[in-house]
Amino acid sequence: MKGLLFTAFFCASLSATAACGPEPRGAEAAADLDIAEVLHLPTPHPVVEAMLQLAAVRDGDVVYDLGSGDGRIPIAAARRYGVRAVGIELDARLVEQARCRAREAGVAHLVEFRQQDIFETDLREASVVTLFLFPHTNAKLAPKLRGELPPGARIVSHRFGIGTWPPEREFEAHGHPLLMWRIAPR
Repeated sequence: MKGLLFTAFFCASLSATAACGPEPRGAEAAADLDIAEVLHLPTPHPVVEAMLQLAAVRDGDVVYDLGSGDGRIPIAAARRYGVRAVGIELDARLVEQARCRAREAGVAHLVEFRQQDIFETDLREASVVTLFLFPHTNAKLAPKLRGELPPGARIVSHRFGIGTWPPEREFEAHGHPLLMWRIAPR
């Protein structure tokens, strides 16, 4: 991800437990990253649930969350639906925190967190992809999503569209816009 470096981390809706350590904040957390753009703004829990419902997560799905932050979406997918989930996040501290939270939630056997660039992640096994990324990042992801995801895969974005790609559905959850796309048969 290239662009401006944003060092603001908003960690309001999920407080860290002592076992998982404090949430990374500000320039201290971003200073250790070799990335060009960082903004950790967690999706509120009711919106996470709405995203998974909009994606119609079902038995056998594999959920990928690109820019997974503290891991709340993959953990919720595993807890609620019993599906395998993968979180992709650049910030090593957030990856460790997400792994800790997955253990605490009892879903570590279903959830994997990778410290990886979303543009280098192989998405071919995903049947659901969730996003809460900047519009320009979503637009850059469009060819990758269309090219790697299997037909029928669903993509749900919190707040922002994917370039000029029109969504199949739009929904508002607790004042937050959600958009959904489905990969067409090839």
